[in-house]
Amino acid sequence: MKTSRIMAAALLIVGSGLALQAARAQQAGIQRTDLVQHDLGTPGREAIQVRVDFEPGAVSIKHSHPGEEVAYVLEGSLEYRLEGRAPVTLHAGEALFIPDGVAHVAKNVGSGKASELATYIVEKDTPLVVPAK
Repeated sequence: MKTSRIMAAALLIVGSGLALQAARAQQAGIQRTDLVQHDLGTPGREAIQVRVDFEPGAVSIKHSHPGEEVAYVLEGSLEYRLEGRAPVTLHAGEALFIPDGVAHVAKNVGSGKASELATYIVEKDTPLVVPAK
């Protein structure tokens, strides 16, 4: 019985890791650099901050997060398509709030590299990127 539980837990962990790797693998031309990950004062929540660099024409997969995201464009121009909303294009120095669980896509619509600083306030110990169906 104990062995069955250990095997089930191991399969769950491996499956979660494979889903995240698959999501990252589908994002050709996108480089993520993890900057900070820290627990918040609210139990079960954490802040994660990453830099995301997009090659010209690169597009993220359609995905959501288990919490809120603030995307701040560091350089270039990125188009964001949030489910249920009109597309919006942001340029360096502009920011966008993405609500919890809202599926979205980001695309570099400029001729050079584009970069964003993504700050997430999310549920702790859950996959950060959830591919949308």
